[in-house]
Amino acid sequence: MTIKNFLLNTLLAALSVTAQAAPQLIDEVAAVVEDDIIMQSELDQRVDMIRKQSKGQGLPPADVLRNQVLEQMITESIQLQMADRAGVRITDDQLNEALNRIAAQNKMTLAQFRNAMEAEGVPFSQAREQIETEMRISRVQRYQVGERIQITDQDVDYFLASDLGKMASAAEYHLGHILISVPSEASADDLKKARAKAGRLVKSLRNGADFRKTAIAESSGRNALNGGDLGWRKEAQLPGIFAEAVPKLNAGQVSDPIKSASGYHIVKVLEKRGGTSKMITQTKTRHILIQTNELRDQQDARELIQTIYQRLKAGEDFAALAREYSDDPGSGASGGDLGWVNPGDMVPAFDATMQDTAAGHISAPFESQFGWHILKVEDRRETDVGAENQRNQVRNMLYNRRFEEELPIWLRKIRSEAYVDIKADS
Repeated sequence: MTIKNFLLNTLLAALSVTAQAAPQLIDEVAAVVEDDIIMQSELDQRVDMIRKQSKGQGLPPADVLRNQVLEQMITESIQLQMADRAGVRITDDQLNEALNRIAAQNKMTLAQFRNAMEAEGVPFSQAREQIETEMRISRVQRYQVGERIQITDQDVDYFLASDLGKMASAAEYHLGHILISVPSEASADDLKKARAKAGRLVKSLRNGADFRKTAIAESSGRNALNGGDLGWRKEAQLPGIFAEAVPKLNAGQVSDPIKSASGYHIVKVLEKRGGTSKMITQTKTRHILIQTNELRDQQDARELIQTIYQRLKAGEDFAALAREYSDDPGSGASGGDLGWVNPGDMVPAFDATMQDTAAGHISAPFESQFGWHILKVEDRRETDVGAENQRNQVRNMLYNRRFEEELPIWLRKIRSEAYVDIKADS
């Protein structure tokens, strides 16, 4: 090799090393948050997603927006690290359920929701990741903030006794009205005829006659040509002559004739909302559950439940067989007794079978996500759970109100206590 070639090769090698060693800026750290970092590319991506979703409308200036988004990401990072330390995880099933629920709220299928996101320039994978993040953060918040909130029975009582509570819990009635009028100086015979006519109409209406058509044809009231429709009335706004009768009626019921100076009134509760009355049908139920285990596969479980079913049909005692065979640790020892069950309390397969089984009968074996069941319906009853539902609704409302007050305080606290070093010139 000549000296010239040697020098040329050496120069080319040096240039190659220099080119390889030259720093190339690919990304920057926007902020250090405890044990995490937020990259500039992540910040840019989040800002871009917000701009696309808002279509640029109602956004602050670019520098203000970037600072706001960075602060949001810092707070998220603090909470996600708390979630990591607490072992908070979201399963694929939970995430898919949330995505389906969001799509349904927007009156879309999941596929349509995905297409809509991508049409706005937001990759579905990015949206999915963001929703998972929000779910994990929500769980941390509910645990950290929610455990500080205690709503007592006294809190519920105070709210229900307040003017706002009374207004919120008052029943409303959609009323239909028929008036059988009498002259201003009605004779005893006039009153007798009017009372008899009102009685006949009540009987006809209770037997299924159309209230609207009857009101148009027979009523002398001001709303007769409108089918007797009085609209919605709060309980406190009911006319005095109806105030005693109407609250005793359920939706669809017709009152007895109500006498006033004008004649005889017939009132029908067309609809009812609010108030403390909510009637449900409860079912007293027992069941036997057979599950698979290390020694019993699916075929064995199916054969065992069929054997138990045949023994029940032959007259053996349900409670005794439940104590002997049921794999439900909660009810097995008590003969499969589940007590009084509300509609919707059980998984769909169980609930549907329970509703379809007559009182005093047992069901055929059926399968749910928990295994194979046989149930026995012992009795049914109508129960008013309105007061209990109302108290639960008030309790949830007071909890959510308190949560919204406490959350910003907690977020400021964890932000002030965290180590944060903002690197980016946002």
